[in-house]
This record gives sequence, C-alpha cells and structure tokens, in this order.
Amino acid sequence: MKLDFGPVWANWSDLAHGALVTVEVTGAALVLGCLLGLLVGLLRLDPRRRVRYALGSVYVTFIRGTPLLVQLFLLFFGLPQFGIVLPAFFCGVLGLGIYSGAYQSEIVRGAIQSIDRGQMEAARSLGMSHGMAMRAIILPQAIVRMIPPLGNEFIALIKNSALVSLLTISDLLHEGQKIISVSYRSLEVYLAVALIYLLLTNATGFALLRLERRLRVGGLVQ
Repeated sequence: MKLDFGPVWANWSDLAHGALVTVEVTGAALVLGCLLGLLVGLLRLDPRRRVRYALGSVYVTFIRGTPLLVQLFLLFFGLPQFGIVLPAFFCGVLGLGIYSGAYQSEIVRGAIQSIDRGQMEAARSLGMSHGMAMRAIILPQAIVRMIPPLGNEFIALIKNSALVSLLTISDLLHEGQKIISVSYRSLEVYLAVALIYLLLTNATGFALLRLERRLRVGGLVQ
C-alpha cells in the first residue's frame, strides 16, 4: 500500500484552523476548570462543614465517575429537552471545563493540605482572619506546588478535547474527518492529525517544564 499525503497538504489550512479551534476550546475550558477546581477544592478542605463538603463531594464523585463523552452529550442533546439550547462551542467548553474542574479540585485540595499547618496558626496569631491568611500566606505557596500536576491536567485536556468534534465543533479532529470524507485517505489524515496533537501536547509539556525549572532555580518549588 502506498501512502498519499496529497489531501493533507492540499487541506493544510483547514487542519491549521482546526488546531487553532482546539487550542481555543482547551484554553477556555482550562480557565473554567481552574475556577471550578479552586472553588470545589476549598469546599472540600474541611469535612466538618458538612453541607459545603457534601456539595463538593457530589460534584467530584459524579464527574469523575461518568464518561466525559456522556457529559458532553447531556449538555448538547439533553438540555434542549428543557428548552435550553447552547451553541456547540459553548457546550464543548462547558463540558470540558466541568470535567477538568473535578480533577483540578483534588489538585488544589492536595496542594493546600501539603502546606504546613503551622503557617496558618502563625498567621492567625498575628491577627489575620482565616480568609486573609488563606489568600496571603497559604494559596500563593500552594499555587506554585500545583503547577506540575496542573500541567499534566492541561495536556490531558488537549487530548480529551478531540471528543468535542462529535458536537460538530470544527476542531482538529472534525476538520480531519471532513478531509477524509472527500479524499478517502483515512490513514494519512489521521496520522497528520495525531502528529499535530503530538506537537501541541509536547509544546505544552516543554513550556511547563521550563516554567517548573525556573521556579526550582528560584527556590519556589521544593
């Protein structure tokens, strides 16, 4: 069998546009996931606050225990039955963000709990409120510790974003499937799509590794 990458080169601009959409969806979902992760992570810090802890736990348990594809379909196909019709792009971002937020919340919770409790006690002894001590003392240190695991989550999010193609979003995989539908060169096109995903994930991993090394040199990451 002879490989023919002609259709790939002829439609390179479409693949590039799809890659850009993939980056946009992933970036927006990451921001949403960070916000949800921080909120839910804080809710799940203290089991003694039962209502807050229970709400956060229900969210994490449901999202982590069900497939991402099912969650995307619930948003895109399920909500219209209640009269709520959301654009495909928004459904993709919302679904990916909610999914990522559940995992990021555990990263946030673990990073905060890794900070020595004595720092909170020292801050409170200086007259700081719990919220002020959390914002000024605990969270800045915890955020630095979150960077490596959050980097892994970002890379996973890039790969998971391929599922939004099933919502008719013109991402990288969707553009590749459109090329296949007219060229019938599925192997070559999927190889090109896989290579672009590989470039995106490796570039992200390299950037995060550089950031982590700079923080280590500065003594911010132990």
